[in-house]
Amino acid sequence: MPAPFDGISVLEFAGGIAGPYCARLLADLGARVIKIEPPGYGDPVRRIGPFPGDMPDQEASGLFLFLNTGKRSVTLDPSVPSGRDLFLKLASNADVLIEDHQPGELEQSGLDYGSLQESNPALVYISITPYGQDGPNASWKASHLNSFHASGEGFTLPGGQTYQSFPDRAPVTAGANLGDFDTAILASSATVAALYAREFLGAGQHIDISRQEATLGMNRLEQAQFLSQGREFNRSRSYEYGGIFPCRDGYVMLYPREDHQWRALAGIMGQPELGEDERFSARADRIRNGDALNSYVRPWAASLGKREIYDLVAPSGCPAAYYANAQDLMESPQLNAGDFFQTIDHPRTGPLTYPTVPYRVSGIPWTPPEPAPLLGQHNQEILCGDLGLTPEELPDLRRAGVI
Repeated sequence: MPAPFDGISVLEFAGGIAGPYCARLLADLGARVIKIEPPGYGDPVRRIGPFPGDMPDQEASGLFLFLNTGKRSVTLDPSVPSGRDLFLKLASNADVLIEDHQPGELEQSGLDYGSLQESNPALVYISITPYGQDGPNASWKASHLNSFHASGEGFTLPGGQTYQSFPDRAPVTAGANLGDFDTAILASSATVAALYAREFLGAGQHIDISRQEATLGMNRLEQAQFLSQGREFNRSRSYEYGGIFPCRDGYVMLYPREDHQWRALAGIMGQPELGEDERFSARADRIRNGDALNSYVRPWAASLGKREIYDLVAPSGCPAAYYANAQDLMESPQLNAGDFFQTIDHPRTGPLTYPTVPYRVSGIPWTPPEPAPLLGQHNQEILCGDLGLTPEELPDLRRAGVI
C-alpha cells in the first residue's frame, strides 16, 4: 500500500521553522518535497545551532537536520528572469506550494497565487506570514518573539511555580519556537483539507496562515472565557492547591482534586490524619486552605525523586506526573518500544538519533526518512530530470548566480 501522500508534489519556498516544518509533515506522509533555497547560503536555519561539537557548519545544523528530513534541495533565485522561469516550471507541476514571504512581495515576480493559478488551477497555495495577508499589520515583519507575544500567550508566562518564585519577572515567550511549530501543524492541517476539497471542487485554493492567529487559536479557551465572562488569564494563574512542586531531581505535578484523591495522597505521605483534617476534608475546604495544604506536600515532595513520587502516587488515582527532561525522554521505555527515536545517517554528521513521527499507518511498513539534504544536493536530479535541462547548462546557471 502506498503512503497517504504518495504522488503529491510539494514546492517549499520558505525558510525558518513554520514553512519547512509544515512541508516536513507532508514529506512524512509520503509527499515529494522540493525545497527551494537561495544560492550560496541557503535556508537561514542552516546557520542556527546546535552543531555537532559546537562547530558551526551550514550542513550540520541540528535544527535544519530535524526540519528537513525527506526533502530535495534545489538552489534557485527566482528574482532573476531565468530563475523565475525555472521556478514557474516547477510550480506548474506542483500540487502544493508553501511560501512565507511578506504579503505582496511575490507579486512583483509573478509568483503570487493569482499568477500561478492561471497555469496551474489545481495548485494549493499556502502563505505563512506573521499577521496574515490583510489588515493594518499585514506588512509588518516579526520574529517568533514578536508574533508569540502578539497572540497574547506570553502574557500568561511564566505562571504557576515560576510566578510564585519570581513574581516580578516580566512575561516570557515559550521556548523552542513553540508558536512557529504550532503554526506549521495548523498549516499542514489546512493543506490536507485543501487537497481533499480539491477532489470535489476540481481546483486548488489559497490558504492564508497568520502566525499570530495560529498561536492565539491554540489558546482559544482563555479567549472564549474572556469574551463571555470577562475572565482574564494572566501570569498569576495557578492551582488553588496542589500543582507544581520542586523535588529532589526536578519537578512534579500533584493535584488531589477529589476527596478520595487527597486521602490517598495523605496516606502515601505517611500522614493519613491529614485526609480527615477538617481544613482539607472537602474540596471547598482545600481551596480555602490551599497554602496550608501545600505546606505539607512541599517538604515531602522535596525529599524524593520525581519518578519515585510518580510511582508512589499514580497507582492511587491521585493525578500525578513528573516533568520529563530530554534525557528522560531518550531513556523512556515507552518511546523506545514504539521506535519513536530513529537513527538517520547524514553525509556530513554521520548517524544521529532523531525524533520521528508519532503515528503508524496500517498496511504501510514505516522506515526512517532520508536525511536532510545538502545545499543544492538535488539540482541535477530536479532541474535535469524534472525540467529537462542538460547537465552542461548547470555550470553556466551557477556562475550567473541563478542556482
